[in-house]
Amino acid sequence: MTDASFDDLQSLAKHLREGLKTKDFFILYAFNNTGKTRLSFTFKELGKVVNTDGEITQRDTLYFNAFTEDLFNWDNDLTNDRERVLKINKNSHFFAGLEELEMENRIRLLLNRYADFEFKIDTDEWEISFAREIRKKKDDGSYETKREEDIKISRGEENIFVWCFFLAIAQLVLDGAESYKWVKFFYIDDPVSSLDENNAIAVANHLAQLLTKSDKGPKTVVSTHHPLFFNVLCNELKKKAHKCFLKSGGNPDSFALQDMTSIPFLHHLATLHDLNNLQKSGALYSHHFNMMRRVMEQTAHFFGMNDWKDCIRPEPDDPDSTLYKRVIDLMSHGDYSVYEPKEMMEENKVLFRRIFRQFINSHPFNPDLFSIETQ
Repeated sequence: MTDASFDDLQSLAKHLREGLKTKDFFILYAFNNTGKTRLSFTFKELGKVVNTDGEITQRDTLYFNAFTEDLFNWDNDLTNDRERVLKINKNSHFFAGLEELEMENRIRLLLNRYADFEFKIDTDEWEISFAREIRKKKDDGSYETKREEDIKISRGEENIFVWCFFLAIAQLVLDGAESYKWVKFFYIDDPVSSLDENNAIAVANHLAQLLTKSDKGPKTVVSTHHPLFFNVLCNELKKKAHKCFLKSGGNPDSFALQDMTSIPFLHHLATLHDLNNLQKSGALYSHHFNMMRRVMEQTAHFFGMNDWKDCIRPEPDDPDSTLYKRVIDLMSHGDYSVYEPKEMMEENKVLFRRIFRQFINSHPFNPDLFSIETQ
């Protein structure tokens, strides 16, 4: 896949559908307000068939996004402040087969991974009630456990419950349930918007396991603004996925996709990737020493070293061993402004390449990740 630009959301959504013919997954990273949720809606609309009476006769996408969360809304019992329940929009195809498919048991198995509250689905009233066991200290110092009924769970807990509801339905799709035979695509947008990093990792790992269990499951698009979630998914799905950075285009309502398949996502790894290409091509400028120093600072911090200079590890018999630290310091400060594109002299290019190779060889970076020829 190569970088591409699109005039509108519809052409971008069509591109995603076309790309899913060659790979099982599209993983999109994008900043908030880029248009991820609108893209998921547009993707879903492309799969609808509408007859002359305006009725939807066919659809192909089961999606999770902000619209999915809106299928649930709270009745907080403002009169008595006791019986708080989460109401379900029974008219949505999202809940097809809810009554006969033992959804409670399916959701509970998933929810137990993430939360400690309990729930009950009332398919007559189309509502969900929640409860929790609370451990309280008694006057004599001992503890007792009491069950609190009809509680209102937190926003984060609600998000993880709705997410597990989606996962249970996704599992039904993968199992070939008749009620969801119409699903040809999953589109998942930001399932971790209110989760901490531990849960973000768990959700990404669990999602990847679910989606890769079957080779015959729906093709899937996942979009997120969460760097950690994106990175975990990329590592889990590996070569099965198109990995892209979704950006706004040069014109209003236009978009661009940058292929991230061969570019490390983390900043310092991407910098090393760039420096590797530059040292191979010879297009080295004085400010690249500053970039190298910044990567060394980040590496030293990660490994708990005292100083970035500890990352410079020349061979014991290297006659220039004391020169490396000085040249990086000199090129990173003084008259060599990091904003001034001065090409290095040839002797400095030789030093840069030597320092770069020593740095890569003496730290456990994956050579294949950067296409680095270690020496």
